[in-house]
Amino acid sequence: MHGSKHEDDGHSTPEPDVRSKAMPRMILSLALVGVMVGLMIGRLTAPDELLLEQVAVVQDGLDLWFNEEPPLHGENVEGTVAVVFQAEGKSQRGQLMLQGKPVGWRLQKSQEGLLLTVIAARPLRGEWAGAEDAGRWKVQVRLHE
Repeated sequence: MHGSKHEDDGHSTPEPDVRSKAMPRMILSLALVGVMVGLMIGRLTAPDELLLEQVAVVQDGLDLWFNEEPPLHGENVEGTVAVVFQAEGKSQRGQLMLQGKPVGWRLQKSQEGLLLTVIAARPLRGEWAGAEDAGRWKVQVRLHE
């Protein structure tokens, strides 16, 4: 063994690699392009996020405006009104007048979505209904004693 020349197969010098070094780069590039195209398609086909856009205080209740119809669940619990919307939005609070008496409301984030709680010094009952209006979804929460 006098050097690293390739004379015969009787020594430990490896044979030169005749494969091209561009093949692994090309396969990696194709995989990367495939991932990027898949992410773009997934982003385009993903449903829009449900968002609470606005809360308006009206006579005898609240109007909540969403970009699309939100799944909701509501209950009248021991004189309070609680409605859960499966949507995103910011926490808010305020007051409204019901038959000349103050009523407090609070909208807060919970594990299920947005929780609307309406409470007063006297027992309340609430009714809610949603309808499409001007390309947006409006949920009306109406209160009575």
